[in-house]
Amino acid sequence: MKWVTRARPKVDRVACPWLIKRFVDPQAEFLYVPPEEVMEVAKREGAIPFDVANVELGHDGPNCSFDAIIKKYKLTDRALQRLAVIVRGADTEAKDLTPESRGLEAIAEGFRLVYSDDHELLERELSVYDALYAYCQQTAPQNTSSGALKN
Repeated sequence: MKWVTRARPKVDRVACPWLIKRFVDPQAEFLYVPPEEVMEVAKREGAIPFDVANVELGHDGPNCSFDAIIKKYKLTDRALQRLAVIVRGADTEAKDLTPESRGLEAIAEGFRLVYSDDHELLERELSVYDALYAYCQQTAPQNTSSGALKN
């Protein structure tokens, strides 16, 4: 399946592709386009839009797009729930939601500064989320769900 969002990803527009590839759609293809073209490209390509205004997989109140994907696909893994709070803090105005949120925001901005190509940025930064997920597996309460990292 194709997924489309705004160009020049920050936190949510990398965290969401990581979540999608690892837990929803391992064959996912991501399109980064100018903001004003997201809905047109979604229609033309049959792609699922995310992290844009007025879409199902976008921000909703204090929640970010990562939260919306977890909700839609009923992902109950406790480490993912922990990671979602970190991502939410880094991607919204609630910067102090977790101690890790400000660090994740800084790392995401660093990747934006180092990589001008959105797809290269995504590919390079995915390992950050693999590492954060492993961290969350160790720090989250015992996981009783069947959610697991898919490589």
